[in-house]
Amino acid sequence: MSFTGDLEHLSIVDVIQLLHATRKSGTLTVRGRKGESQLVFSGGYIISANHFDNSVRIGNILVEAGVISREVLDRALLEQQRAGEGRKPLVATLLEWGSVRKEDAYRGLEALIELTVVEILTLRRGTFDLDVNRVTVSDEYRYFPEKLHEEITLHTENVLMDALRIYDEKKRDGLLVEEEFAVGAPDLAGDETGDFSISADDLGLGALERIERKIPQVFLGLEDRSPSIQRTIQELGADLSDKEQEELFAFLGRLGNTAPAGGAPTLSAILFSPDDLFSYCVTTVCRQAGISVVTTSEEQDLAPLAEQLSSRGGQTTLILDSPASPGFPLPAEDAARLLRRVREHHPRLALIQLASPLEPAFALQALKDGAVAVFPRPVRDASGDTFLEDTLRLLDALPLYLRRRGSDGGEAALAQLGKAFMELRALREPPEIAQALLGTVAGTFERALTLIVREGELVVERSIGMGGDRAAGTPSSLGTRIPLDRPSVLRDAIEKRAAFYGETDDEIVKGHLFPTIGAPLHPTVILLPLVCGGKVIALIYGDFGHRGVAPVRTELLELVAGEAGLVLETALYRRKRERTVPEGTASDR
Repeated sequence: MSFTGDLEHLSIVDVIQLLHATRKSGTLTVRGRKGESQLVFSGGYIISANHFDNSVRIGNILVEAGVISREVLDRALLEQQRAGEGRKPLVATLLEWGSVRKEDAYRGLEALIELTVVEILTLRRGTFDLDVNRVTVSDEYRYFPEKLHEEITLHTENVLMDALRIYDEKKRDGLLVEEEFAVGAPDLAGDETGDFSISADDLGLGALERIERKIPQVFLGLEDRSPSIQRTIQELGADLSDKEQEELFAFLGRLGNTAPAGGAPTLSAILFSPDDLFSYCVTTVCRQAGISVVTTSEEQDLAPLAEQLSSRGGQTTLILDSPASPGFPLPAEDAARLLRRVREHHPRLALIQLASPLEPAFALQALKDGAVAVFPRPVRDASGDTFLEDTLRLLDALPLYLRRRGSDGGEAALAQLGKAFMELRALREPPEIAQALLGTVAGTFERALTLIVREGELVVERSIGMGGDRAAGTPSSLGTRIPLDRPSVLRDAIEKRAAFYGETDDEIVKGHLFPTIGAPLHPTVILLPLVCGGKVIALIYGDFGHRGVAPVRTELLELVAGEAGLVLETALYRRKRERTVPEGTASDR
């Protein structure tokens, strides 16, 4: 894997454009909740595709286009079945029968690629990786160059434009749903008296008794990823002993069962390393900390990645692996020059250099050349029996350092605020707005959850960063009721419509909330009211979990919460107007 990352911070459009611009060849695999799809590139051009849905095949596409009948397709499939291992590609069979023209078959294969891209565009969460050592072209796509001597090399930007057009049309017509927001639409009851009211249904949070079944449709972090982690360690860690593999699995498996600490990460990192196992480990620990990581082993990727990630706001850090790491493509002198070049061309990019304990001169030079920090990178020769132990210490410290540095004030905080405002103003659905505020809080705190305000009680709703064992908080906390019949910091935040940040020994928090989600290491918490129509409809709670307390710009979080309330009011007002406008009358949307 020479190029990997998360879709939460680097969209699939950016990924495809980057592969085209850098003329990459290989198989791009995109994984989401529904499954995995693949796009195959050659010199930056798309030459093949595999849709996650087996029903989206060239035969069905030709039937839907009216090129062939269902009967012809069924007959061709039966012919393939009878041929067994010697079967020909479906396109070959149809062409030899004279059932399709070459132009129609070619266009059908193009359409399959476009539909695969359209499906990938619906993903808001997921992962991608480009395997440059594997160019797996399906039989249907191989037939044209091998038998007809005609290459299928689609211009990537044209495919993207067509796919985006199809995507917009399908979404406009209600034929496409972005999977990560597939929560039931809010039911806003029209109020003829004009009184402003809001319910859990308006936020997409109705039927709280059944909320446990809804949440897994939204949060990838609640699913068990441990088997996947174990397989990856076995595949990439062949040089580790069985005992070391078990210890690494225990470390990463604990993180794999917790939710990512952020809905839309504002902290991002680029890891330049040829070590696939180390890259996977860094990506895993950073994802759990709410930090989006893109990894690459090719120098030509650094500039476009830095430009794309930096343009999205928030803080981006470039982590350069040690020249002593396995397979590093540059000697120490060239690695030092690379750091200086990046510093010169991207002065706002934070640089972290990893260095072997055997490279003290290189580490000191990196600090002189502009690295904000140098971390010791364990190597077998220097660490010996403590190699894995030293590596786990690095993996534990690196995301904590990135989070703390990202929480410092200055330009990064202002960029994060601006990004949050822009994202909120682009939203139209109440559930998305509430989710965005939760994600903003989770971008600063280790754990966050939404507490819905109801008559005389709070109801624990969505959470980020809580999952796995009981001590960390479990999904069973969803739907828990917290009484408001006694004075508490929770009730004060609601009645005063004011945020609270600081240490608390509140009896309601300790007696009702902590037993449900697990007490944090430090009792420092935030309570951020979401106000809509002059009423607090939810509290966003956050704490630092089992991490140390980090600096927090609470005034910026309050600004985001205020903006979220205004955007929510607008969204609900728009829904009310749409429902009350008589049929056939143009609304003022």
